[in-house]
Amino acid sequence: MKRIIGVNSNCYHGYSIEEAVRGASAAGFHYIELTATKGWTEHVFPDQSFHRLLEVKKLLKEYNMTPFAMSGHCNLMDRERMEDFIENIKLAAFFGCDYIVSSVGEAHLKDQAVASNETVAQHISDFIPYLEEFDMTLVLEVHGEHGNGNILKEIVNLVGNPRVKINYDTANAIFYGGVNVADDLKNCADQVAYMHLKDKAGQQKEWNFPALGEGEIDFSEIFKILKENENRCPFSIEIEFTEKGPRDLKEIDEAVKKSALYLQQAGFEL
Repeated sequence: MKRIIGVNSNCYHGYSIEEAVRGASAAGFHYIELTATKGWTEHVFPDQSFHRLLEVKKLLKEYNMTPFAMSGHCNLMDRERMEDFIENIKLAAFFGCDYIVSSVGEAHLKDQAVASNETVAQHISDFIPYLEEFDMTLVLEVHGEHGNGNILKEIVNLVGNPRVKINYDTANAIFYGGVNVADDLKNCADQVAYMHLKDKAGQQKEWNFPALGEGEIDFSEIFKILKENENRCPFSIEIEFTEKGPRDLKEIDEAVKKSALYLQQAGFEL
């Protein structure tokens, strides 16, 4: 089975979905993770008009680009944001996505005590009926307080439903978790159903996420671990540059092309 390899439209943060689709297509990709993150990158969003959403569907078809996932980050621990995330699930279904991506969010209770993994799992379980209704998998991203695969594996195991798995973000595991990526991935690979391939350069807490192959992550070791575990999860390329951001659209397009070439040289088919 061919592995799905796409581009996260968040690579084009600050630019339009049209520019993201054109750039990903020009680099040779055929799959895209649409970003619907409130207040950050709203390439598609539930409050957009039906006409606008149909325009995006038409755009994707014109470029032979399949939307296989949606980045719909919400704080899943905030009951007041629950309806927002349900709307994102429905939007992902409108585009025919199989996966919806979100970090858990800040797992604090009202008294500022950190919620237990059991409590986190209970909150996430509330979304299962909607995931089942729209035939979708929620993949929890390695991010923030949940910055390693081990803690997310425990949460996923507590949820105990195949609709909830891990999105392993290779750079976030370093930036937020401070872990050895290979060791961490080995421990959770059986629950990883999605992966953000993101490179990391500089110091641990330095915001520096270049094109694949231009950072310090040993992706060959990551690919080896996935092969040993017979894990065929989709890849979504994510490039977030430095705190200054990309110089211009051309720099993003070039980074996406470099990442495509890196994967092809590693033996993958886009």
